[in-house]
Amino acid sequence: MNQATRTEEEVFEDLAALCSRPGYIHALAALSFRDNVILYNGNMKEEDLSRLSSPERLNRLEFNTLIGLMIKAEIDWSLPTPKVLQGYLDDTDRLLIELHECLSRELFSGLSKEKIKTGSINPFERGKALREPIFYGGESAYNFQYLDLSIRKYAADAPWLYKNLGFNIDEATRIAKTIDELYEEKLEAVRELMRMLHPDEWTMLPLFTFNVDEIAAKHGYAIDLVKRILSAFTISTDERNPEFRTLQDFNIATAKPFLRTPDGELVLLQSYSFAEAIYDAPFYWMALDKDYLPVHSKNRGDFTENFVAERLRLVFGPDHVYLNVNIIESNNNRVSEIDVLVIWGNRIIITQAKSKRLTLGARKGNDQMIRDDFKHAVQAAYEQGAICAKCLLDKSYKVATPDGNDIKLPQKIKEVYLFCVVSDHYPALSFQSRQFLQVVNIDQVQAPLVMDVFAIDAMTEMLQSPLQFLSYLNRRANYSDKIMASLELVILGYHLKYNLWLDPEYDFVQLGDDFSTALDIAMMARRNNIKGVDTPDGVLTRCRNTTIGQVIKQIEARPEPATIDLGFMLLRMSEQAIIDLSRVVNHLAARTRADGKVHDASFSFKEDSGITFHCTDEPVYNAGPRLEAYCNLRKYREKAREWFGLCMSSKGPKVRFGVSLVYPWAHDAEMDVRSKSMQSPMPIDQGLRAIRTSRCRRKKIGRNDPCPCGSGRKYKKCCLN
Repeated sequence: MNQATRTEEEVFEDLAALCSRPGYIHALAALSFRDNVILYNGNMKEEDLSRLSSPERLNRLEFNTLIGLMIKAEIDWSLPTPKVLQGYLDDTDRLLIELHECLSRELFSGLSKEKIKTGSINPFERGKALREPIFYGGESAYNFQYLDLSIRKYAADAPWLYKNLGFNIDEATRIAKTIDELYEEKLEAVRELMRMLHPDEWTMLPLFTFNVDEIAAKHGYAIDLVKRILSAFTISTDERNPEFRTLQDFNIATAKPFLRTPDGELVLLQSYSFAEAIYDAPFYWMALDKDYLPVHSKNRGDFTENFVAERLRLVFGPDHVYLNVNIIESNNNRVSEIDVLVIWGNRIIITQAKSKRLTLGARKGNDQMIRDDFKHAVQAAYEQGAICAKCLLDKSYKVATPDGNDIKLPQKIKEVYLFCVVSDHYPALSFQSRQFLQVVNIDQVQAPLVMDVFAIDAMTEMLQSPLQFLSYLNRRANYSDKIMASLELVILGYHLKYNLWLDPEYDFVQLGDDFSTALDIAMMARRNNIKGVDTPDGVLTRCRNTTIGQVIKQIEARPEPATIDLGFMLLRMSEQAIIDLSRVVNHLAARTRADGKVHDASFSFKEDSGITFHCTDEPVYNAGPRLEAYCNLRKYREKAREWFGLCMSSKGPKVRFGVSLVYPWAHDAEMDVRSKSMQSPMPIDQGLRAIRTSRCRRKKIGRNDPCPCGSGRKYKKCCLN
């Protein structure tokens, strides 16, 4: 039979036969070393992680599939010859590629040029087509996130865990971290051992093999405790994984990642699987206790809400973040509840959290179950958030804390962001959101952001400045239909390095997984103690010490509606534009310090906006009306949708006050006359050249000459006085 026409069942059967061959466990050890072990010297660099984003690398589900198929028969631990071992590796890669092709084939079923042109077919509406992104989608959590969040997730369940299993999750995570430490020690020992052995005896299996005593001795744990923890995650020697008959059946290897050798030692081929099992498995243990399940369900929901609130407080501060907010009608009836509410300036974030998982039936491609799971996990959260957003925009509703204290909303809300957050890894979440999420258009409410708690964790870890965080949300929401990636982390990683911005000429952009590499290193450096750069070189590093960078910090310190939009505009600018603009502002300040007079510079941008820098030390009651009047004229002259003015002190990069004019342009005959003589503002680079020229050859300005600030008035009627 032609390989291209083979069915998924036939390929799966061949893969099962391969995994049952003598000594296949050594092939798995070699594959794990190849695809999971990161080797680097000094600081970890992006090229060190390049293998992890390669399509040739086995993902976690593929690897667990191989383990699950291997244990369907009794494991043969004998070491095959190098030639046989290489054959196992080659056959594994070949069959997994063929298996991927079988799942991908569903995507193209029924497609034709005519249907593609007319848009009359969407292959992803079929559950079977979604099996491919569900199985091959990336991992949304780092292993250290699984461990750190597990402690929080199951803290309230500690009494039940102790009573029924004899340990708590905090203890389990410490054992997992200890095993990670032992990996590093064993790597060098295995290298030394292989130097002394003949190549025919080489195997990577010792790297992944542990015994209870060495784990307990590493940090002085009680041996009985270590045994209890590892036993809960170890496949018994007589376990044959009977339910694992097709690719997306339940696989015991996902819940119990340890194998036991004939000598009683333990083999852990993927430390990531252990971290994930610690995060996921306790839910299933407690689900078997029907009396306790309602208690755990409440604990689970509380964890998600409390964790999201804690992470958002890290960005916005405790005074701007509220938990379990009630929305109340004029008759004091409660309409709805916001899980987490953020108020910063005239911006609002509404978070609705759910603890629904993707069920086994959905993973198998059952259309109705996929849609039902999505409805309960995401659609319900969005609809509740949309109701809450409408109420916040309606002055007739009251917003209050759980203890009844009123929450003061902005007088005029500019934007509302909706977060739909799930508490677990939800395969192909971004992909399913594009296909299934039904959204209604609400003025001032941005497109919803659907993510898991791990994405929230990473976003708040890297974007701890309110303005940076909101600026990212603004662009992420505006590009929701234009940008696609397997994971939210990929888009965040792209933004940190390249400043998320898409040229209007592009209708759609898909990002590869490798865009998250710098973010991966930064997160590991911050949270997992690896040596590496903890902040990617990009939007957070390049301009923070410039004058405009200092202006952005001052805007954040005073989140006033008049300056937040300006902060967004400045953060959209390129690195070179910020550097050039900083030099212009510095020059204005130097001139004001030298002559004590007012000096201005105005710049317009492609995004239908512009800014005027007004440098003076005179009282606000003089400078304020003049700057606002000028900005109104300038906005009209440029037909801009928005124009900003900043009054700067001459004594340093200090913002004295700001003017924000954001409203649609409309024709006005009087404004035509008043703005007729105004000169067009210079591009930033041209303004910088003018400054350089003036430094080399300063020409005296006549009283009747046009004012150099660009106002269009004579010098004697403008900046001279």
